[in-house]
Amino acid sequence: MFQLFKKIDYLLLISLTGLLVMGLLALYSTSHTGNGGGGTTNYFLKQLVWILIGLVLMFSVFWIPHKWIYAAAFPLYGISLFFLVLVIFVGKTGQGAERWIQMGPLSFQPSEFAKLATLLAVARFLYQGEKDPNQPVNFILAALFFVVPFLLIIRQPDLGTSMVFAAMALPVLYWAGLKLSNLFLIIMPFLIILGSFKFLTFLLLMAVLVIFLVYYKRSQLVIIANFFLNIAMGLLTPVLWNHLKPYQQNRIKIFLNPEVDPRGAGYQIIQSKVAFGSGGGMGKGFMEGSQTQLRFLPEQHTDFIYAVIGEEFGFLGAMLGLSLFFLLLFRGIQIATIVRNRFNSIVAIGIVTIIAFHTVINIGMTVGLLPVTGLPLPFISYGGSSLITNMVMIGILLNFNKNRYEY
Repeated sequence: MFQLFKKIDYLLLISLTGLLVMGLLALYSTSHTGNGGGGTTNYFLKQLVWILIGLVLMFSVFWIPHKWIYAAAFPLYGISLFFLVLVIFVGKTGQGAERWIQMGPLSFQPSEFAKLATLLAVARFLYQGEKDPNQPVNFILAALFFVVPFLLIIRQPDLGTSMVFAAMALPVLYWAGLKLSNLFLIIMPFLIILGSFKFLTFLLLMAVLVIFLVYYKRSQLVIIANFFLNIAMGLLTPVLWNHLKPYQQNRIKIFLNPEVDPRGAGYQIIQSKVAFGSGGGMGKGFMEGSQTQLRFLPEQHTDFIYAVIGEEFGFLGAMLGLSLFFLLLFRGIQIATIVRNRFNSIVAIGIVTIIAFHTVINIGMTVGLLPVTGLPLPFISYGGSSLITNMVMIGILLNFNKNRYEY
């Protein structure tokens, strides 16, 4: 027993503990606002319960043989797809989306569980037979593991969570051996979609694509196929835009200019910026933030909880949070680098990608650098499904670090 504790990665635990404490402090503040707490008083206590459950699961995953994680990959993926389909029929609706399944007094979000299950399944697929993702068949099959849950989640609709699968796919496939040149060709259609809103940008991207294909001496068939594929993506951009829900379109429009609708769709971003700005260098003090205590800041226990930290603990508190995330992610990359088992290495880099994507998107959203997506801040935002999934992922990293010399 004591030998196991000696193998624990304490850098991971220190950064995790710091983030959990920071989240609890912010939730305690938001749960005891100037109106007596209203219906939010339970957020702090509920999160504390979820943390205790998460710790039990995290250390359970840490102690089990790492081969069990490999063996469970495909069954867990199948279970996750089952629940993603089930949510279509019995899902609990919130803010226009069916995302939760109610089980007695509890509800859980299958999409959170699906992130980890999909990562494990892809890693096992690539590990078996040392598959090369540069081979078209292997790449397509690996991509399908991501595409299926992506489509099921985007149907809910939950654009923010579905984008996690797209963001996770490329680093995982690159870490498994996908060449940079092939990675560029995969990314280009997405850049074309973004650039198609301005014709000049679209032309410049197409010129870069042609130069790239010629420079790397790709076959004529590859050049023609990529050229027409990206042209088609540019033409499809208006169609894709029109298929977004009105609230999704508004989020993008308001992100570009939140002052257009300061009391409507732009309200969240504006109030979040005010909270950060009023916090200054040292912050207003714990439970002293006016934006938080007077409840001007919306969704302050979930989406915009980092603005609570910025207001009450200031620039120093916000930087402390960033430093803890950096330490956790840096250590995760180190573990992915040093483990000898290829499956473990791929899973580790995928875990780092998931946490990093959530962190960048959420913090970027709260400071107005990115559109509002509804992605929670790992280990800090309120939410049982997200917190437990993230803590299980930390347990997997701890497990792989403990078994880093095993194949």
